[in-house]
Amino acid sequence: MRTQDERQLSRRRLLSGLTLAGTAGLLGLHPRPIAAEPPPEITTLRLTRIPTICAAPQYVAEALLQSEGFTEVSYVTMESGAGVGKALASGTADLAILGADVLTPLMDGAQRVVVLAGIHVGCYELFGHAPVRSIRDLKGQTLAVPALGSGRHLFLAILATSIGLDPRSDIHWLERPTAEAMQLFAEGQLAAFLGFPPEPQELRAKQIGSVVLNTAVDRPWSQYFCCMFAGNREFIHKHPVATKRALRAILKATDMCAAESERVARFLVDKGYTAHYDFALQALRELPYTR
Repeated sequence: MRTQDERQLSRRRLLSGLTLAGTAGLLGLHPRPIAAEPPPEITTLRLTRIPTICAAPQYVAEALLQSEGFTEVSYVTMESGAGVGKALASGTADLAILGADVLTPLMDGAQRVVVLAGIHVGCYELFGHAPVRSIRDLKGQTLAVPALGSGRHLFLAILATSIGLDPRSDIHWLERPTAEAMQLFAEGQLAAFLGFPPEPQELRAKQIGSVVLNTAVDRPWSQYFCCMFAGNREFIHKHPVATKRALRAILKATDMCAAESERVARFLVDKGYTAHYDFALQALRELPYTR
């Protein structure tokens, strides 16, 4: 059995083009297409855009995708991971990064979604005000989520179930936009809030609440992939070479997020994916993209 170091080394060899192709793309240059294998069966690709920067690899990968032979890369804007899941299942999007909590019910329901690779561990952080100091303290509390079935709702339900709570009866759910939910938490009207980057970084900077759970470092959650790269089943079956090339670009971009965090953070701000450079840089440095 190979050791973790050997597996990481093999991945580095697989992504040996990172330094040249990745840096060139990030700087706005145009690396030549890889010609040692067949071109993609299709040169257009539809990814997704959601209001969280933990999915940074698919944004950074745009130039890398062009070097893989994709001449048109577009991003379908979604409000949540649940929307991304529906887009993949329906074929509105071809490939996307989204949470395992959303992917699991899709696959259980025989939806047309296929998981291709893990992207990173962690990214969710649960914040609380007194009396919430542990997951068990969520019992009887009101928690705000964008919608029932959204990634935040599903993960909170998983957390509750993992320690014996019934999320259907022990927690009161309030459907609110994320910005409103975060504001309610900041004002003390909600006892807990589940955040994606850069929300946790902002809450910590403003000293709002305390961290109850950080899935990037707290077991057992730190032992599992959080965000995965997945695709529409029909797209993958019809375009295996395009899928392989897209996956390679995404994995290179994932390593770039770790190796070039300052440059990637600036890219995310310049392209309008997030407003605060400091929060973006902190998030990129904290997320274990190379694990």
